[in-house]
Amino acid sequence: MPTTPSPSRRRLLHAAGATALSLTAGCLGFDELRSGTSTPIPDHDGSALTQTIPDGVVQFRHSLERWGYYPEETVPDAVEREWRVPEVNTGEHTAAKASSVPHPDGGVVLPGDTGHVTALFADGDVRWRAETDMDGRGVHGTPAIADGRVYVGAYDGVLYAFDAATGDRVWKTKLGGSIGSSPLYADGTVFMAVEYSDPEGSIFAVDADDGTIRWEDEERRPTDHPHSTPALDPAAERLVVGANDGVLYGWDATTLELAWTFETTPENGTNGEIKGPVVTYDGGAFFGSWDRHVYRVDLEDGTEDWSFETGGLSMTGPAVDPTLHAVFAGSHDGTLYAFDADTGEVYWRFSTDGALTGCPVVCADRIVFGSKDRTLYAVDKRTGEEVWHVDHDGVVTSTPRVHDGAIYVAERAPNPEEGETDGGGYKYVPAE
Repeated sequence: MPTTPSPSRRRLLHAAGATALSLTAGCLGFDELRSGTSTPIPDHDGSALTQTIPDGVVQFRHSLERWGYYPEETVPDAVEREWRVPEVNTGEHTAAKASSVPHPDGGVVLPGDTGHVTALFADGDVRWRAETDMDGRGVHGTPAIADGRVYVGAYDGVLYAFDAATGDRVWKTKLGGSIGSSPLYADGTVFMAVEYSDPEGSIFAVDADDGTIRWEDEERRPTDHPHSTPALDPAAERLVVGANDGVLYGWDATTLELAWTFETTPENGTNGEIKGPVVTYDGGAFFGSWDRHVYRVDLEDGTEDWSFETGGLSMTGPAVDPTLHAVFAGSHDGTLYAFDADTGEVYWRFSTDGALTGCPVVCADRIVFGSKDRTLYAVDKRTGEEVWHVDHDGVVTSTPRVHDGAIYVAERAPNPEEGETDGGGYKYVPAE
């Protein structure tokens, strides 16, 4: 069935925008944080910055900087389901689920918490299915595809390389206790954040050709369970990642020496975990924290540029639109926020009925994202007005991927404790 805009409780709750609010909104209540007057994002003066997309490489959030920005892709006015793949995610773990990436020969590669990595043709038929050595929490990171291989980590602490054409395992390298992060591929190297059980963590640089370890932070940094996905900013020469210790770590991208650390500021019973992906843009690192803030931190010295307090913890990775000079980030308060990248001023807000844990995706004219209210949304990126929504059986915690006019997304199992364990993968196409 085509899905078109319709009045609903979501649209009644939707209150876009806020005029110049204080960047620290802790004095506001939950309902006030989810409301305000609409402020469309204005045109941005000056030339737009560009993201770094290595030739022949597809990976999580599209670029080394992790913008989640696809200016060549257009989101339809209405969509309908073309296919659903069953039992992609069946477990109880509530973290954001893995996302699809386009296969170089068509279709997509989609991992799941079953521990399988599946390559699908464009029509939904299985091209191949590879297995990791991990079931249960399986795979939560999104693969990187380069050099004819699919690179992905799993909760068994192993980084895998599979042949992109056949799904055959090329190599595997045990790095630590578990991996919940997505790999970063750059110049024949795979950067991977890794967790240990103590708890502690580390970050590795692995040779993409044979899986040998080229570098590890010898001080075991990050120091506590880095679920966060790293970003590499060539312009600022920084490699960054966050961790459960509430610290953002920044390394010199050339020497891989630690350059600085930035600590979040948990208070009033909150904690400061940085669980979501980090995004770098225009000299800043943008990320959400469980201390309920969205931050911009200076990439050169690790000092805070601005922060904004939401109505709940934040674990989504922000998205960037350089033509609007805007950053979009979500929160467990159920709201997607549109920020001015320089000041942190909120232009608009879009409210849902559930927490946002997957990342938003910015396309030519619209943003697509999922919510734990079991819904996939598309909104206008300038105004935050809803274009359409699609209801799901499971919670939509993966980051959508828009490719060749189609939208791919996965859901978490509806209610594993009650035996409802069929969390599926979907392809949506323009409605006829």
